[in-house]
Amino acid sequence: MAKLGWKRLGIAAGLSLSLFAAGCGAAEEETDTGSEEGTEESASIDGQELELTYVEWDTEIASTNVIGKVLEDLGYDVELTPLDNAVMWEAVASGEVDGMVAAWMPGTHAAQYEEYGDQMVDLGPNLEGAKIGMVVPSYMDVDSIADLTDEADQTITGIEPGAGVVAATERALEEYENLADWELKTSSSGAMATALGQAYENEEEIVVTGWSPHWKFGKYDLKYLEDPKGTYGEAEVIKTMVREGLEEDAPEAYQVLDNFYWETADMEEVMVAIQDGADPADAAADWVEANPDKVAEWTEGIK
Repeated sequence: MAKLGWKRLGIAAGLSLSLFAAGCGAAEEETDTGSEEGTEESASIDGQELELTYVEWDTEIASTNVIGKVLEDLGYDVELTPLDNAVMWEAVASGEVDGMVAAWMPGTHAAQYEEYGDQMVDLGPNLEGAKIGMVVPSYMDVDSIADLTDEADQTITGIEPGAGVVAATERALEEYENLADWELKTSSSGAMATALGQAYENEEEIVVTGWSPHWKFGKYDLKYLEDPKGTYGEAEVIKTMVREGLEEDAPEAYQVLDNFYWETADMEEVMVAIQDGADPADAAADWVEANPDKVAEWTEGIK
């Protein structure tokens, strides 16, 4: 967190300079009656620094790059910083960064929300209908976690340690008696996706920690295993969380982040483009250009 501490000092210094510049601008406006409100508003945005953080899941790579592009087009100097899941929450809560659009609630990030939620501003869902659970190829002859026996060498292929879906899977290994001899192997989101693709191509058995939206459901024929014990919880939402004070420091950015809301199909369109080889920033820019009406809803009233 030392790096973040220095960055915080830099952001604070930048904001001080911005406030000084804004004060000078206000004084000049008193002597220049020809100043236009729209010009003043644009000047308050132009070059102002914003930092958004995210965990490197495909969903959050897509959403963070899209909202970052929208803010950049308004004139902000936007930095996107990938962080570990727990550090992401801590960074927003401490004010080291300005916000995130990556909070999975109420289950996946329940522990982080309990620890840091009251130290930040909850702007509500930016996507609804998200889900986590155990996922298998549809060709596997099993439909419930409770029915697992010796499939996939009794191994679940996970993602990063500390991820909510990994924590839920660890609970599942404890709660389901038939999983007593099973093992959860954690790795990374990318490694999980690679293992899934290789197994699917060879029609081999594999059980992975999965979530949706995700491009894998568009590329492969997959299914969630039923969860009769409810270990993975119900459908989730992805929320936008910002640091305290952002509304006063950057009201236009706060408004855009508050308005940001899209559908699963929107997110998956960006994710598939990235999976097919597009740079995340380019995939986001293409989506923004192709969806002016939705972007206009997020930026309504901002010149």
